[in-house]
Amino acid sequence: MKPFRDLIPFDKAREILLAHVPELKDKENVELTQAVGRVLAEDVRSPVSVPPFDRAAEDGYAVIAQDTFDAGQYSPVELEIVGRINTGEYKKIRVEHGQAVEVATGAMLPEGANAVVRVEDTEKEDTKLRVYRAVHPGFDVAPAGEDIKSKATVLKKGELLMPSKIGALAAVGIANVNVYKKPEVAILPTGDELIEPGAALVPGKIYDVNSYTLSSVVLENGGVPKVYGYVRDNVQDIEEKLKQGLKHDMVVFSGGSSVGERDLLVQVISSMGKILFHGVQIKPGKPTWAALVNGKLVFGMPGFPTSCLNDAYQFLVPALRKMAHLPPKREITVKAKMSRRITSTLGRQQFFTVRLEGDIAYPAYKTSGAITSLANSDGYIIIPATVDLVEKGEIVEVHLWR
Repeated sequence: MKPFRDLIPFDKAREILLAHVPELKDKENVELTQAVGRVLAEDVRSPVSVPPFDRAAEDGYAVIAQDTFDAGQYSPVELEIVGRINTGEYKKIRVEHGQAVEVATGAMLPEGANAVVRVEDTEKEDTKLRVYRAVHPGFDVAPAGEDIKSKATVLKKGELLMPSKIGALAAVGIANVNVYKKPEVAILPTGDELIEPGAALVPGKIYDVNSYTLSSVVLENGGVPKVYGYVRDNVQDIEEKLKQGLKHDMVVFSGGSSVGERDLLVQVISSMGKILFHGVQIKPGKPTWAALVNGKLVFGMPGFPTSCLNDAYQFLVPALRKMAHLPPKREITVKAKMSRRITSTLGRQQFFTVRLEGDIAYPAYKTSGAITSLANSDGYIIIPATVDLVEKGEIVEVHLWR
């Protein structure tokens, strides 16, 4: 066994990593119904105005506003009703002075009219209409282009398509949109001891956890996971699986990142590319590494489930979201009191998992090999590398998983 040398601070590791993340330029055209959560790859201009015509904002009567100027509660103006237009109808009707056309909310305003009198301000008798309130030009009229003008930029390149933005695209009649392709992430679990969940557990073997947690993280953050078969502890299999993984946009190994004699992975990566860093001043996750091979980013996550998943949140997520043109993940934090004293390791920034009961934070961390350290937690606190003790009752900031 050999000790780690030249551990680098967490912030420095993230800085190096993000400086080497390429943003994908490949695009694809998707139906609007499948576009939510995707990122626009180009500006979108409106081919039409919204609304495309002047329309009534209320049920009432389309009129020439000047005809109502003398109307009052005790001295109504009398107009002649010359037709009705319902929502969605097109009728070639022109309003002349002294006339009115009955309109429904959203109906196209007839030619010649420039205002709508609300139905509650009128009294109808056969084809006669008494108007009891004066209106000004444009009253209760939604003019053409009020929301979106023709040829205006509706959405800009790089915008994240959420339901409201999908609605804006639908409003201008766009059925398909060009978005950036989702990054494909090859997931390569290493270790002769791994077997798939569902298989019979035999002595010396353990179920694979990391392939499933990593795939979930990739899916949650705009990527497409591509899980390969288990990488065995020999140079030939490592090289072969890496070449397969490099067909995708990013590669993530889990396991094989420590300094044991059988951990050949880093040696193989070093011979095929450039190691960006190996070993970070964090707990859990000290053996983490990152490299560039053929211009592709390659991660090495520790094999222990808690270390691997914590690394995924701290390193894989920001790198993947940058590659996918997604905004950084929004962190939600709350203040809480520690339920008891906890100790940390000087020189290593610790991500210490906790569960919350009201405003009290209870330790959830067990070991880096225990997946329940995360599964039974609500979030984590960050203990700086310069701190070795958090006292009972101390106010801490909890970073929530959700």
